[in-house]
Amino acid sequence: MTDLAVLLLEWYDKHHRVLPWRDNPTPYSTWVSEIMLQQTRVDTVKDRYIEFLSTFPTIKALAEADLERVLKLWEGLGYYSRARNLHKGAYFVKKEYNGVLPKDPAELKKIPGVGEYTAKAISSIAYQQPYVCVDGNLLRIFSRLTTYKTPIESPSAKRDCEHFLLPIQPKERPGDFNQALMDLGEMICLPNGEPLCSSCPLSGLCAAHASRNETHYPKTGKQKEKPITEITVFRIACGNQVAIRKRPTNGLLAGLYELPNKEGKMDINDVRNEFPEAKEIRSGKTHKHVFTHRIWLMKEYYIIFDNKPNIANAIWATKKDLEEMYALPTAFKVFVD
Repeated sequence: MTDLAVLLLEWYDKHHRVLPWRDNPTPYSTWVSEIMLQQTRVDTVKDRYIEFLSTFPTIKALAEADLERVLKLWEGLGYYSRARNLHKGAYFVKKEYNGVLPKDPAELKKIPGVGEYTAKAISSIAYQQPYVCVDGNLLRIFSRLTTYKTPIESPSAKRDCEHFLLPIQPKERPGDFNQALMDLGEMICLPNGEPLCSSCPLSGLCAAHASRNETHYPKTGKQKEKPITEITVFRIACGNQVAIRKRPTNGLLAGLYELPNKEGKMDINDVRNEFPEAKEIRSGKTHKHVFTHRIWLMKEYYIIFDNKPNIANAIWATKKDLEEMYALPTAFKVFVD
């Protein structure tokens, strides 16, 4: 396995993905990119990352920004608690570390929203410290290289992966080593379907490939089914405005804006009874929104009024308001795009 790092970095130098956060990475830009990339596709993050860094070029700028502005720039990335923690974390770093992110992962983990993976990513990529950033890509590669039998979501799998890779990691390029493994997992050692073993620089070292059992790894435990909730969404319009409201400060999509809605399935007659003064009610879109731990099956009704009805806690917003001021999560934004 001593050849692994050499083969991997030679491949990375030729085939690495060109990503904006890899150009002269700073601790701050690495932090922002790693938080954005949590459970969000790279293509979705690219443009939003550039806009975010242009708007908040320093930790100080982010710490002093209005949270509503931060959330608006986060729109479309999902998991908005990440944006809140990034904002809170910037204030913490400004106060506790004079605006400079520390090198030590143990210190980095004191920052709101920074866990072990992000702390080690900042340390290895921005500060070139010897840490392995274990994520799903690294676990999958490790399990195939070694035909690892333990379910990959178990705590021991992460520990064993780190113990396997850390002695191989070159001390002069720890950040590139981590990013090369990330690229290999995204481009070659794919999670679904057949991995592209003929293009893999590590195929000659891979136990799963040698036995032609690549798709048998990683092993996983039994997955819990996500609970499904039906949601009826009301797009209530009057003139050129629609009604929105702010969600509670705790819980799912906390503090974001939403279209008025009710849990449960309603037909058009139920909606007419709910809004008897409406000028017109139309059946609208359906949308399945998948969260990490649950699924919403959403049905929209478009409800038109001549005069603004009395909707509890309603804010009346124009299309421009929705584009510039209010952060609607994707679950609801799909109904007003």
